Amino acid sequence: MNRPVVVGVDGSPSSLTAAEHAARAAVARSRPLRLVHGYLHPLGYGVPLNPYDLGVPAPTGESRAMLERVAAELTGRHPTLEVAVRQVAGGPAATLVEESRHADLVVVGSRGVGGFAGLLLGSVSAQVAQHGHCPVLVVRPAEQPIPVQAPVLVGVDGSAPADVAVRLAAEEAVRRDATLVLAHVHRAVPGGTDPHDAAGPAESAELLAGVAARVRAAHPVLTVAERPVPGDSPEQALIAASGEAVLVVVGSRGRGGFAGLLLGSVSQALVQHAHCPVLVAHPPEPAA
Repeated sequence: MNRPVVVGVDGSPSSLTAAEHAARAAVARSRPLRLVHGYLHPLGYGVPLNPYDLGVPAPTGESRAMLERVAAELTGRHPTLEVAVRQVAGGPAATLVEESRHADLVVVGSRGVGGFAGLLLGSVSAQVAQHGHCPVLVVRPAEQPIPVQAPVLVGVDGSAPADVAVRLAAEEAVRRDATLVLAHVHRAVPGGTDPHDAAGPAESAELLAGVAARVRAAHPVLTVAERPVPGDSPEQALIAASGEAVLVVVGSRGRGGFAGLLLGSVSQALVQHAHCPVLVAHPPEPAA
């Protein structure tokens, strides 16, 4: 099953940036690209107010023209790309979460400014990142150029979801011919009741060495760097490190700040504040 790369497009600058990222991802993966427009307001605006009219409004010609224009521009820049467009009578977040069930990757843009400042729980990008059924890439127009030859950065914490993130990050680094940086944030002074929270420099180095060995065995040509990072806040440490990366990859759940992918977790903090695109590593669901 040739799962597509799916991107939400509504004509806004952030969605056009997302569409370009999605096109590049589709070409790199040899996948088709699907441009999706969920044309009902997430709170239901646009649904008929007459209770006796149970239908929903049809898509507009204007939105169809917008999608076709974006598709034409993308194929002009990427001639080998196969592009399809789709309009769905649904809110944008719900539409993309549903599309993610049958996608290889979903790409969303964020309208946040200043490193996603002001991105509220319930926004389209936050909802899709939290509830997607496949990997979700969150991008926004860059405020400053991403460093040339920047590495792919992935957070490591020893959990199974973090292992999924490492696998996806390694694949991305290979596609981009980039270095993969494995980062683990440990306490400068070990302490706490949770053994993971108590990890110090030695435990961090041991964890990273084990993960790096597995990655090198799977990808012998990939350059892998191990970065133990002292600090009491995994969120702030990885946000700072993202300023030197082309992409940061995080698990959707895990230990030591990854649990539950709730607002305030490492994953959600990076989705809101990272200085580069963020790939949230939901494992794809089996093909139906």
